[in-house]
Amino acid sequence: MLFYDFEVFKYDWLVVIMDTDTHKTNVIINKSSELKKFYENNKINIWCGYNSRGYDQYILKGILCDFNPKDINDWIIVKHKMGWQYSSLFNRIQLFNYDVMTNKIQSLKQLEGFLGNNIKETSVPFDIDRKLTRAEIQETVKYCKSDVENTMNVFIQRKEEFTSHMSLIKAFKLPLKYINKTKPQLSAIILGASKRDHDDEFKITIPDTLKIGPKYQYIVDWYKNPLNRDYTKKLNTEVAGVPHIFAWGGLHGAKEKYSGEGLYINCDVASLYPSIMIEYGYLSRNVSQPKKYAEIRETRLKLKKEKNPMQAPYKIVLNSTYGAMKDKYNQLYDPLMANNVCITGQLLLLDLIEKLEPYCELIQSNTDGLFLKIDNNDTFKKIKSIAHEWEIRTRLTLEWDTFKKIFQKDVNNYIVIHEDGTYKSKGAYVKKLGSLDYDLPIVNKALINYFTKNIPPRDTISNCDDLLEFQKVVKASSKYKYAMYGDKILNEKCLRVFASRSRHDKGVFKLKSEGKNPEKFANTPERCFILNGDLKGVNIPQKLDRNWYINTTIKRLNDFGVGE
Repeated sequence: MLFYDFEVFKYDWLVVIMDTDTHKTNVIINKSSELKKFYENNKINIWCGYNSRGYDQYILKGILCDFNPKDINDWIIVKHKMGWQYSSLFNRIQLFNYDVMTNKIQSLKQLEGFLGNNIKETSVPFDIDRKLTRAEIQETVKYCKSDVENTMNVFIQRKEEFTSHMSLIKAFKLPLKYINKTKPQLSAIILGASKRDHDDEFKITIPDTLKIGPKYQYIVDWYKNPLNRDYTKKLNTEVAGVPHIFAWGGLHGAKEKYSGEGLYINCDVASLYPSIMIEYGYLSRNVSQPKKYAEIRETRLKLKKEKNPMQAPYKIVLNSTYGAMKDKYNQLYDPLMANNVCITGQLLLLDLIEKLEPYCELIQSNTDGLFLKIDNNDTFKKIKSIAHEWEIRTRLTLEWDTFKKIFQKDVNNYIVIHEDGTYKSKGAYVKKLGSLDYDLPIVNKALINYFTKNIPPRDTISNCDDLLEFQKVVKASSKYKYAMYGDKILNEKCLRVFASRSRHDKGVFKLKSEGKNPEKFANTPERCFILNGDLKGVNIPQKLDRNWYINTTIKRLNDFGVGE
């Protein structure tokens, strides 16, 4: 495999290519003939980059076609146009490109920051209006090498993404050139979808298996009313004593700032959206052979029962199809069927709530599942019996779990704790952090320790001696011109900050344009210090303000309705 990254200036360009087989680093500067020769010798290889699907592959192809790479750079970066639109010649060039970037919002610098690596920017401006000096070239090469090394690191951290991508290609016998496609794009290819125009986006169908009584009929009527067939419209109402929102993107309802202990049930609909698409015929009408989708589900269930890891690519196709039906650039795009799936899911879940409401306390309902509080196991049996009738009628399957304790901020932020002490959590405050989203980890750990072990936040934070645990990584997006430290404009737009006790330290801000007021980065201290270098071996300085992290944790506890 080859990992590569381009840097493009007005009068210079360079590329760093690291070969994982030979362990060689290739640096090519302004020599298109050398790049062409390298490409010819390696065009059967897989080329990996960060955002290479949107940028680097087109710089490479452009140079191979003898175009000016700066023109392509400006086409993509300045004019915000798609690289493939620049020239049809790009389609003729074989390139097995794999993009390591899985989240367009996160830059490579952010991920490097989470990993504790050096995130300092090069001092060589990309809009420089002259040839680079030898020293500037050397610095840019060093900067580019660092980016390639970090791309390799991110690839290793997310290797399962590459594995799942390749498993799709292998399982469905697709040509390797499709490695450059996203998973939803691959799903469209696998299902044989062909783009079609549809003009019936809101001609929705209410499922014939739905049985809603008079109490909640007004919710069904809301969807039937043509005046509400607008994505900006939503219905705020109360269901089973809990505030709910019914709209066009899934069901949401929860008791906010709720905590409790007792016998709780979590019932989820297994593969809700894929099941609805199959059972109710709501698969994209762009698919020529709808039976293939059902066959994929059957194959996946068979492999899953056998505990065969090859079930994974089949699951990807099943789960990515709904999202693709809402993407106007995907061959599966069919907004009516997407709306039918979503509305059917909401109303059938409302149907279930209505039947169970007399026997339990509803804590939360969210798209494909419910949290319920019950009195005892006899009630649990009663609920399962009622739910079984619902399963038979709706042709959907429920999966059950129990837990003993819950702390819930809102529908998207909660932690539930099982009898054996294990827990499940959702939301930025309490999610299980990985190495590539390691943001304010000490606060997350302090919250989890309090919820699961009743350890005071002060103890967790005061006893930690790893500086990485206290980092907050922020980035000024492309909408902003600068990042600022106090009133000082910074070269970097991605910053790693720490709360400071020093009165000499400032806050961090972002500025959209000259004359505008700077905006404070969210969730950052009033006073902080910046450490954008490598954190390995860096000791905690005395000026680190641990109290800021303690107070932040306590504030988040209060957001859950819990006092320390």
